[in-house]
Amino acid sequence: MNPKNNLIIGLIIAGIIAMSYNIDANPAEFVEGLPNLAIVVKEMAEVEPDLFAIAFWSMLETIEMAFIGTVVGVVIALPLSLLAARNLNSKLIYVPLRGILAATRTFPSILWAILFVIMVGLGPFAGVLAIIMYTIGFIAKLQYESIEAVDSEPVEAVNSIGVSKLQLIRHVVIPESAPHLISQVLYMFDYNVRQTSILGLVGAGGIGFYIINYIKFFEYGKAAVFMIVVLITVLIIDFVSVKIRDKYIVKEQKGMQVKV
Repeated sequence: MNPKNNLIIGLIIAGIIAMSYNIDANPAEFVEGLPNLAIVVKEMAEVEPDLFAIAFWSMLETIEMAFIGTVVGVVIALPLSLLAARNLNSKLIYVPLRGILAATRTFPSILWAILFVIMVGLGPFAGVLAIIMYTIGFIAKLQYESIEAVDSEPVEAVNSIGVSKLQLIRHVVIPESAPHLISQVLYMFDYNVRQTSILGLVGAGGIGFYIINYIKFFEYGKAAVFMIVVLITVLIIDFVSVKIRDKYIVKEQKGMQVKV
């Protein structure tokens, strides 16, 4: 490493130490708390199998919430991402729209859930609305960045023959950015399933309602049943996502023919 890199690494380490002091990070407290963690793990090992049926149906509700929220959010986000792309629109359009999307993305799903619980009451519908709002902000940002990264050569070639903006979007922008969109949607659905699992904290439905309540009353063995179901579901979704990526994204990147 050259002296410049050593200086940067030294500054980063010094910054971490200073920030750790500022937030009162104390490794000794972590070590002292390990016995408490062992007690929780021991209690969670006392799983109650009778709750698996309830956990399964509540997980199904969670998946339904995440699926609806992801699909609706993506459908709304796509046209917004086209309007927010700098290479397709003027500053008068994309600058204010990016500000709105940034505001939408600033608040995590759980804060949106609190707002919608106040509006529509307790239950899964508030959770779905919260997921839709966060998905719009997140997917729109990722997608307009993908659109801006589209190769300029095909765009210029199509523009040279005098096509309209709609034709440009239809025949160049969307096909070029589609692989990124597939990956983004898969990631967003996986994220939303995990995020929906904690929206029950504010009464927005899903399996998180049971997990939070059992933990609140120190019934870790019961909470463990629902956490196991969440873990298994996330692993299955991750496995399916890998297969879809291998089939539709990796093959295309290697120039292989892809059948849809």
